[in-house]
Amino acid sequence: MMTSPQHAARRRMYRRRRWTVGIIAVIVLALIAAAAFVVITYADANNGIHRSSIAGITGTSGPAQNTGESNILIMGLDSRVDENGNPFPQAIYDQIHAEDASVGGYNTNVLMLIHIPANGGKAVGISIPRDDYVDFPDSPDGVDKGKIKEAYGDAMDASMKKLTNQGVARADAYQQSRSAARQSTIKTVSAFLGGVRIDHFVEVTMAAFYEVAQAVQPITVCLNHATADTFSGADFPAGVQQLNAAQSMAFVRQRRDTTSSDFDMTDLDRTRRQQAFMVSLAVKLKQASTFTDFGKLQKLIDVAKKDVALDDKLDLLSFAQQAQSLAGGNISFVTLPIDHFDTIDGQSVNVVDVDAIRAQVHDLLNPPTPTAAPSASPKASSSSGSGSASSGSSGSGSTPAPHPVYTDSSSPLQSGNIPCVN
Repeated sequence: MMTSPQHAARRRMYRRRRWTVGIIAVIVLALIAAAAFVVITYADANNGIHRSSIAGITGTSGPAQNTGESNILIMGLDSRVDENGNPFPQAIYDQIHAEDASVGGYNTNVLMLIHIPANGGKAVGISIPRDDYVDFPDSPDGVDKGKIKEAYGDAMDASMKKLTNQGVARADAYQQSRSAARQSTIKTVSAFLGGVRIDHFVEVTMAAFYEVAQAVQPITVCLNHATADTFSGADFPAGVQQLNAAQSMAFVRQRRDTTSSDFDMTDLDRTRRQQAFMVSLAVKLKQASTFTDFGKLQKLIDVAKKDVALDDKLDLLSFAQQAQSLAGGNISFVTLPIDHFDTIDGQSVNVVDVDAIRAQVHDLLNPPTPTAAPSASPKASSSSGSGSASSGSSGSGSTPAPHPVYTDSSSPLQSGNIPCVN
């Protein structure tokens, strides 16, 4: 039987419609599967990550996430064990130059308050140098003052002694003492900054940092100077470069230069590197679409279960949305100033002007309403030499530097572009 041209056209149209319907069905099924994966992963993460209550530690609770401003304290521990007190795999110790579980304590070598304002305003990250000499409100074991990084370990030790004497099983005593240490650190930081309310915390171990870097490597950074350090394993040329996970760990841990150069690196340079690395990591996450890569997302959640702790009110989905927003460049970083260095009880400490710090923090958390658009790039020093970072913008009509240069820790570090640091 002959098929008329009109009938053939109708058959082709029907096949196209059927094909189109088939594609739509596949897309819908994929979206349903993706949604199911996110829900399952979210539930799985919530059931597996260590949580601690901080309710009432620094006053009344703040608004629900994504409905108003919030303050999140990032605590990076130098402990060589996971959240259950278990050693890391030896391969991780080897990669991060951390020897073994017997080395290190429970110091918070990274303390950063992330202030996320209401209505989508620009966030600010406030780094607190780890050796700042401060008051300990809880006076663990009768210690009233010390380096701010020691508040965690001192409180944990005091709690472990008390609970052990009460006959509490070691595993339970350990987790309760970690919670007590977090609460004491939050209380110490809040008091030091002038009674700032802290709504949430994120605690990460050395292994967590390494495994997150491993999941998204390579990560681009930029250095003003060539430098090496036998302690951290750092060995970097000047300029823009890509780092693997082990190199990333050395990058954020280096605080001295052991070469014969006259470059004098300090602990404040390490703090600046931590800020720079967070910017670089945010750029990488945004470029790699990690927030929508289910394989990477699952790996990051697996890391979180072993080596991350959160407060019991921090909602992961809301936090991921906030992190994705910040990854777009909506945050700047500052380091609190030091008045001078001193030696107290045989320890090198940072002596600070507490009143000046509290005034600065107040201004950072309560900025005036802007009347004009902010400058596109920070003030940057000139640079020279092959592979070095570009200088800042100069003159009317110039474009922002692709790699703004920061030669000290005093100026705010802006997110969005890979910064060059010491």
